[in-house]
Amino acid sequence: GTRPGTNFISFNLNQGKRNGTPLIDPVKSRWFNTVEFRQAVAYAIDRQSLINNIFRGLGELQNSPISVQSPYYLSPKEGLKVYNYNLEHSKELLAKAGFTYNTQGQLLDASGNRVRFTLLTNAENKTRVAIGSQIKQNLAQIGIQVDFNPLAFNTLIDKLSNTLNWECYLLGFTGGVEPNDGANVWSPDGGLHSFNQKPQQGQVPLENRKVADWEAEIGRLYIEGAREVNEAKRKAIYAETQRITQEYLPMIYLINPLSMSAVRDRISGVNYNALGGVVWNIHELKVDTN
Repeated sequence: GTRPGTNFISFNLNQGKRNGTPLIDPVKSRWFNTVEFRQAVAYAIDRQSLINNIFRGLGELQNSPISVQSPYYLSPKEGLKVYNYNLEHSKELLAKAGFTYNTQGQLLDASGNRVRFTLLTNAENKTRVAIGSQIKQNLAQIGIQVDFNPLAFNTLIDKLSNTLNWECYLLGFTGGVEPNDGANVWSPDGGLHSFNQKPQQGQVPLENRKVADWEAEIGRLYIEGAREVNEAKRKAIYAETQRITQEYLPMIYLINPLSMSAVRDRISGVNYNALGGVVWNIHELKVDTN
């Protein structure tokens, strides 16, 4: 199966100010905080081509913050919203949100501003750099100019955690079977709630930071899920969190590579899986010494 974990892009939805200066250009902040804009971007990313070009076909589309190995994972067959490549629908959503095109095919907002933003990732990860390059090409097809800027990892983390001065980034989180392990991502006060980050302890406070109703609801549901002991009710709670995240797209999920390992042919008893790898059943493995 696929590796647990996530790969995604995320826009900075923080509308706060620091010392009277907005963290994000208010023009761009209006784009980023428009759900139709985020959905249009999701539909414009050709994720299957990412799999074919970068993972040589050895991957699957990703649609949820919860790993597919988790019993709390909500599949598309169970009603999870997905954003398969559809440029026509992407442009329809942009038109609905008041965006238009000029004669050069460049996307403009309702005030005539050209849609252009910077996408960051960590330069050390060549897979992410390749993904970012294709996303830049994909979004050009709907008239968006993406300035792709891979940075040193420490510089990127400083922007995400301290200065909070960024527009869009490409990263991933480690997954697992327990959804509440990601509560720090989804709580509006969490240290990894990067798409609308609260200042860390000791940092200059923000003025006018806003938490959307859907954002607060996800945080509330994660608390409720941690308290619930009935498995059926717990699964329903985390299913609702996935429905909300896929509707409002604070993170646009991309692709997962398949999980694979090479094992010498003299080892028998291997029962490989994406969570445990090769040696989870080490007591059953045998080595042919001949």
